[in-house]
Amino acid sequence: MMSPSPTTTSPAPSARKAFFGHPRMLANLFSVELWERFSFYGMQGILLYYMYYSVTDGGLGMSEGVAAGLVGAYGGGVYLSSIVGAWVADRILGSERTLFYSAILVMVGHISLSLVPGYAGLAIGLVLIAIGSGGLKANATALVGSLYDEKDERRDAGFSIFYMGINIGGLMGPILTGLLWNSFGFHFGFGLAAVGMAIGLAQYAATRKYLPESAHLVANPLPRNHFIRVGSIAAGAIAVVLAAVAFGLINSENLVGLMAILALVAAIAYFVVILSSKRVSQVERRRVFSFMPLFVASTAFWALFQQQFTVVALYADTSLNREIFGWEMPPSFVQSINPIFIIIFAAVFASMWTKLGSRQPGTPLKFGIGLAVMGLAFLAFIPFSGGGPASTPLLALAGILLLFTFAELSLSPTGLSAATKLAPSAFPTQMVALFYLSVSLGSTLSGWLAQFYSQDTEVSYFSFLGITAIVLGAALALCAPAIKKLMGGVR
Repeated sequence: MMSPSPTTTSPAPSARKAFFGHPRMLANLFSVELWERFSFYGMQGILLYYMYYSVTDGGLGMSEGVAAGLVGAYGGGVYLSSIVGAWVADRILGSERTLFYSAILVMVGHISLSLVPGYAGLAIGLVLIAIGSGGLKANATALVGSLYDEKDERRDAGFSIFYMGINIGGLMGPILTGLLWNSFGFHFGFGLAAVGMAIGLAQYAATRKYLPESAHLVANPLPRNHFIRVGSIAAGAIAVVLAAVAFGLINSENLVGLMAILALVAAIAYFVVILSSKRVSQVERRRVFSFMPLFVASTAFWALFQQQFTVVALYADTSLNREIFGWEMPPSFVQSINPIFIIIFAAVFASMWTKLGSRQPGTPLKFGIGLAVMGLAFLAFIPFSGGGPASTPLLALAGILLLFTFAELSLSPTGLSAATKLAPSAFPTQMVALFYLSVSLGSTLSGWLAQFYSQDTEVSYFSFLGITAIVLGAALALCAPAIKKLMGGVR
């Protein structure tokens, strides 16, 4: 008999106690994720600048194009590693323990960035953070999903509340790490990110025992006699990567392209494995097919949205007027504008979906709306393009990032929720990993696209991406009825 799935198991009685009308354990996961995101976005808020600022300014002196590509590749690596974390959770440790050990890796990665100088600290830190964050992301989402029954109308609203916790951390992180960078240097900013992760880890260790029983189960246990073979494959893969780096086959200039190919191949392989599994019923198989166009739409969305850490970060450093009452704001503060809006509007969206209930737009339509609004946000850059240094008012960029926020709230929490609802019972966490693979591919593409951005190409760059996103959103909305039929009653 298969272990109960986190997507279908009824919550424990204690989980039904209210936290703003939701299971009480949502408050604990909300807080743990807040501190993890504080560390993650705090570090990422200053990462690009650390890479391309000159050595005399405390940076590594890379070119802007290579630095942006590496940030995109790193972002893709974070989400790509979520498939490893999901597999470990489903086959070996379960979601709860995988999240705990992943958080330890993230903390050690931030410590490496803070204490180890130069390229060595950058490489060690980013690899550890990418692996740890990947394991943490998919499993935190699966744990939230374990708090709700499959048809619970509060589900999307619960993910929106959880998403608000993510963005409180995303708000505080870039501001505080940016202040430390501005006053003491990059490595002090990275050190604060390590402290934030340590706080989140301590809180999770204190509350993990209160999760529902389903969170501690291994959905599809790996037979003991397969452990040596799996360990050998993992060790071989690591050896191949290290050899490729040592011989120059993988370098800073081609990494973004290799990451994109790897993410695409991994996504295709995942769909094939899930669809061909004998553990998947016919209804579940149709639901997986319905997830495919959502995967494509999500990839396109994140290719634009994740440019907050590439193109928008460059724009904030070169074209934005950051002076406030005679004080020049660090460019990393711009990364906190989107989280501010998320905090304000996440509850509004959650309330709206809850009030609408069964009358709310279906998942495909929400995805289409998110893509179209994202396209409008990129078109909104055009009136300010080509103006030169400090030419764009801060309020103008804030308005553009407000559109980013509306697009994000339409698509991202909905995508997380859809992944848990459409997941076959044998692949609960790994379907969440598939959603994160779309984020991985999109994040990598955001770094690749950023290499075509310059102040001379701003109008054509923003026009092409904006129009493309609107067209894709409209196409998805038109296909929504057909997709909903495949979803087999899941909204």
